[in-house]
Amino acid sequence: MSASDLTALIWDQPAQGQVDPFLWPLQVQPSHIDHYGHVNNSVYLQWLQDCAWAHLQSLGLQLSDYQRLNRALVVYRHELDYLAPAYQDEQLVMATWLEQHDKLSVYRRFQLQRCHDGKTLFRAYSRYVCTRLSDGKVCRLPELFLNTYAKAGL
Repeated sequence: MSASDLTALIWDQPAQGQVDPFLWPLQVQPSHIDHYGHVNNSVYLQWLQDCAWAHLQSLGLQLSDYQRLNRALVVYRHELDYLAPAYQDEQLVMATWLEQHDKLSVYRRFQLQRCHDGKTLFRAYSRYVCTRLSDGKVCRLPELFLNTYAKAGL
């Protein structure tokens, strides 16, 4: 997939003042396909997680930062809209962006498009809550996280 393929795709508008979405290209593998012949719905959840981690790593956050700070961002809620199926060997791009945050939570959007026609196949809206790794209790987002999110336009 070329850079021009990615730039030709049109994404849902991130919040005003934010940088462009983070783009995560992928190809549908045989292991993603269910007995109906298309990508299984559970695979989309894995893609959300993988894309979000890749985005955070691109901003400079590593798993070691979470461990050092005794913090985790855990899913509180996912809203998933399956708009059209994806099939084996299709080239797709998942876009994600941070929409907002408060003292305890981060809100993220996702959009999945098929490369050859730009069709949006899937959208998701997720709320992640900050917790302590040691006991699972909800706590404030650390400064390192907030400073990192600022790089994404928050």
